[in-house]
Amino acid sequence: MNDRTLTEQLAEQAIASARMESVFEAQRHALLQNPCPDAGQRRQHLRALKRQLLRYQDVLAEAIDRDFGERSLAETKMLEVLPTTLETNHAISHVRRWMRASRRRPELLFASNSLRVTYQPKGVVGVIATWNFPVYLSLGPLVAALAAGNRVMIKMPETTPATNATLRQMLGEVFAEDHVALVGGELADPGAFTALPFNHIVFTGSPAVGRIVMGQAARNLTPVTLELGGKSPAIVLRDYPVREAARRIAHGKGINCGQVCVAPDYALVPRERVDEFVKAVVHSFGELYGKRTAQNADYTALASDRHAARIKDMLEDARAKGATVIPCGEVGPGRRLPLHVVTNCTPDMTLMREEIFGPVLPVVPYDTHEQAIEMVQRQARPLALYCFSHDASERGKLLARTHSGGVTINDWAWHVVNHDAPFGGVGQSGMGNYHGEEGFRELSHARTVFKRHRFFPIELFYPPYGNLAQRLTLKLFAGHGDPAVKKPF
Repeated sequence: MNDRTLTEQLAEQAIASARMESVFEAQRHALLQNPCPDAGQRRQHLRALKRQLLRYQDVLAEAIDRDFGERSLAETKMLEVLPTTLETNHAISHVRRWMRASRRRPELLFASNSLRVTYQPKGVVGVIATWNFPVYLSLGPLVAALAAGNRVMIKMPETTPATNATLRQMLGEVFAEDHVALVGGELADPGAFTALPFNHIVFTGSPAVGRIVMGQAARNLTPVTLELGGKSPAIVLRDYPVREAARRIAHGKGINCGQVCVAPDYALVPRERVDEFVKAVVHSFGELYGKRTAQNADYTALASDRHAARIKDMLEDARAKGATVIPCGEVGPGRRLPLHVVTNCTPDMTLMREEIFGPVLPVVPYDTHEQAIEMVQRQARPLALYCFSHDASERGKLLARTHSGGVTINDWAWHVVNHDAPFGGVGQSGMGNYHGEEGFRELSHARTVFKRHRFFPIELFYPPYGNLAQRLTLKLFAGHGDPAVKKPF
């Protein structure tokens, strides 16, 4: 029985792999037939996607709830359906302008000739989504890819089977597989997807997996956009009301149970205000979700037993190393875990070394603004940075001396859902951008087109060298070398 089951599984996996390769070849072939859809076609595709998203929003919310084992239906609509709709609307409104060729100035040497940059689709784009926002992080890159005129294959995580099935049905009703196709958890080796010679790959996930994806893409010289997360700090400066900062940070850690790549990872708070801040976070979380979070339909569960065990191990590690751990509500059964505030943190604790990605908030004291900046500088560059201050001068110093993918001032994460601006990481938090015009540019090839004027005397620059025109050109643009420079040979 076991042998037969294994044989059946291997056969199914072989079929899934063959199907994926077949779809990829079909998309490459279709690309040759229609290599550059016009603006009308692209807008039609985007409108079809939007219609399906709005039609399926309730089914998608129920599917994600099933995959998570309790995901707030309201959060799914607010954080997955709404941002994807806004992004699609923005692309529909602006894609015609984005597609226009950009006129450039030729060098004075080539005056009277024509120079412009056109934007053509890259081709077949692979999108690798992750489990924490399976709709927004799959359809968001799809919007950018469709706006840029590409064919798209989406690789969904194996941990969201209900969502994958819903998205496959939803997309299949309006897109042929040679245009948009979805691959779920049926692949035995997810690396088989990234091994395909895509024209571009968009990946969302952990830095560890991002390195693997980038390595596999390099074999085909495939460019990548990586969104990888990181330890995003929330810095509360002395002039800002502590209670207000605490409420906004508590909201950032409560949304999706902290399973957000741009969630505040830790808070930097003036030393003399740490106690006040901690009490305000506990109070704010209680106001938002109540003390009995296990019974609150607005509060999401940790997505898997494995992830829940990781968060609990992180808390135990902190306790064992001397930290004070303060739960903000009732610890429910299973994977319903309230926010835990942690003080007296030390650098050797797991929660200070790894991205938390869950309902845990380390609170780290600082004495001076300079010390706070240095603490941020010592960490790898994060995906987001949050600065709480009404003092423009102090904010300016902090932003000028730190790096992050994006910034929200006096709140958290709202820069991400404003789609006229790019979203992406820097350093270990990622590379490249999507959203808005930058997303269109990322998934387009900027093609320079130079057109020589019919009577432009380009032959003057042909050999034999040394004629008058060449000598005058070199003298005008390059001047003379310095005879005092010594030869190193």
